[in-house]
Amino acid sequence: MRRALIALLTLALVLPAALPAAAETTLEKINRTGALTIGTRTGSPPFAYINKSNEWVGFSIDLVEQAVAPAIEKKLGKKIKVEKKESAPATRIALLSSNAVDLIAGSMTDTPERRQSVDFSLTFFLTGAQFLVKKGSPVTGIDSIAGKRVAAQQGSTNARIIREKVPTANLREFPDQPAAFQALAQGQVDAYTNDGIQLYGLKAKAPNPADWDVVGEIYSREPYGMAMRKGDTAFKDTVDAGLRQVLESGKYFELYDKWFGPRGEVPYPMTPDVRKFLLGQIGK
Repeated sequence: MRRALIALLTLALVLPAALPAAAETTLEKINRTGALTIGTRTGSPPFAYINKSNEWVGFSIDLVEQAVAPAIEKKLGKKIKVEKKESAPATRIALLSSNAVDLIAGSMTDTPERRQSVDFSLTFFLTGAQFLVKKGSPVTGIDSIAGKRVAAQQGSTNARIIREKVPTANLREFPDQPAAFQALAQGQVDAYTNDGIQLYGLKAKAPNPADWDVVGEIYSREPYGMAMRKGDTAFKDTVDAGLRQVLESGKYFELYDKWFGPRGEVPYPMTPDVRKFLLGQIGK
């Protein structure tokens, strides 16, 4: 009898520890910590980068601070901070999975493959892949890269597409955009491929912008979204609500003009088709 009682007491102590605790949702985490932690970029103008004043700025940063954070504050009924951590294409999904960040907000393309691991917000930017080359380069687009040394970022959709479409290209992958551009500037590669808007931003920030050309027709459609942990419906709904609100109010287009308008960091006029696509997401 005594042995049976001891066994029962032991089981009572062990069982609760063996049962998995309910996973904390992203909104619960933000409510507990008082902070939304985003994974973003340090050298990806004009979406997210460190400026000359050592400030983390950019279009994606503005959208988080002026659209997403207010929506979360409304949902939680309290003020929150926005904390930023550096993320790169090769690390951003791992940062989400490990709970190191709550949201990836930079220049991440929403793809079916990535949707197997993460959820995406509404699309907040639409662009397409091209090439950055030294002025006078024989590389003029995807049809001219066979046998050429082409830089791309590790884990990027552009790297995957180059492998599929031009397997004879000498693809070299780099951890981030500054490293890829440095390789191009030093003559280690013949071209650097990324989304057109990224390349225009890189050219604009280069010491001698006139030395560089963005070339080629767009060879892939790149819709940017903010990525979050898969299956967290309440958080996704909140993020989307924030983006929907700025699209409906017109604030989104003010921010777009700030960064991409004629006097913006990287002039990149919005086409009527892109505007129609963005507003179509909210039924307009």
